[in-house]
Amino acid sequence: MEYQKYPGGFVVRLDPGDEVVESLTALAQKENICLASVTGLGAAKDITVGLFSVTEKKFYGTRCQGEYEVSALVGNITRKDGEPYLHLHITFGNPAGGEAYAGHLTSCVISATAEIFVQVWEGEAGRRFNGEIGLNLLEF
Repeated sequence: MEYQKYPGGFVVRLDPGDEVVESLTALAQKENICLASVTGLGAAKDITVGLFSVTEKKFYGTRCQGEYEVSALVGNITRKDGEPYLHLHITFGNPAGGEAYAGHLTSCVISATAEIFVQVWEGEAGRRFNGEIGLNLLEF
C-alpha cells in the first residue's frame, strides 16, 4: 500500500497481494482517522462478501476467486471501542462470464491495483451494538 495525504483526506494505491480491509484499517490506525467516507475501484482475485440476514441476525458469506473487476467500493470509517471500524460494501464482476456480485466486504485481495479515496470528516462518530437489530449502529 502506498498513499498520499491531501487537505481533504488520502489517496491510496493498493498493489497485487494487498488486502483492502487490512490496508484501510492500518491507514486509519496510523493516521488516526475517526470519521471518513471511502470510495474506490480496481481489480481483485479473492473476494469475500456477506449478506446480513435480519431475521437470523447473522452474516452469510460468499467467497469468489478468479479475475474480477471492482466497479464500486463504498463505505465509511468510524470508531468502535477506540479502534478503527470499517463498514464497506463492494460491487464486482467477472468480465468473462458477465456475472456481478455485491455485498458487505469481508475481504478483498488485489490482483492488479486498487485506487481508493478516503475523504476525512471533522469530528467523530462511534459504533454501538444494537441487540434488537444485531448490528453495530452509528452512535453520535
